[in-house]
Amino acid sequence: MPRNLIAETLRRGLYTRVVAKRILFFQELGSTMDEARRQADAGCDEGTLVLAETQTTGRGRFNRTWVSQAGNLYFSIIFYPSVAALPFLSSLGGVAIARAIRRVTGLQPKLKWPNDVLVGGSKVAGILVESGVEGSGVKYAVLGIGINIDIDQQHLAGVPAANSLYEATGKEIARDELLTCLLHEIDALYLGLKQGQTPLAQWKGLLDTLGQQVNATSGDHSYSGLAEDIDE
Repeated sequence: MPRNLIAETLRRGLYTRVVAKRILFFQELGSTMDEARRQADAGCDEGTLVLAETQTTGRGRFNRTWVSQAGNLYFSIIFYPSVAALPFLSSLGGVAIARAIRRVTGLQPKLKWPNDVLVGGSKVAGILVESGVEGSGVKYAVLGIGINIDIDQQHLAGVPAANSLYEATGKEIARDELLTCLLHEIDALYLGLKQGQTPLAQWKGLLDTLGQQVNATSGDHSYSGLAEDIDE
């Protein structure tokens, strides 16, 4: 049985101004994203963290299944961003994850547009942002993150190019240390975003997609070409 993640994280010291001032922990949950949406609809505090040991219906983009096994990190954070800040939440999540993994493990993660975190070319983490819009404003936004700390390779058999931090390092990773570091990174980046400081430059510096031949699909049209740069 994994150690009590919340107790260990709080013991380390969580010094954030917005993120995780309220924490909801579930031993098992269908999806942290779904629970976070319910909490947001009920008017919960900004920064509320919904964290689960396991998920039975975890998902990524396009409702793809996210393998959820105990001992990893699965959580969602509720924000109430401005319309201008909303588009940057996904890149904020990517930069925060890359920074936290680098600080805790020494690995050098890269980001694959739009929402994958890679180590050695294999996916170790994913990001999902869902939002509710009311009129011309943002009612809420949920930033969901899943990180493979140490996951049974049998569970990844049907997931191409997926890996875990344990496999990448050969060392046991302290989940509480990584979670604490990651929450601090998200908090700092979000406070900056509220003041108009986007994570675009840092995100661009981590992108593995630039310089690669890519295929892009829009509606019924597909395009192939070299990914040269990004703009706002």
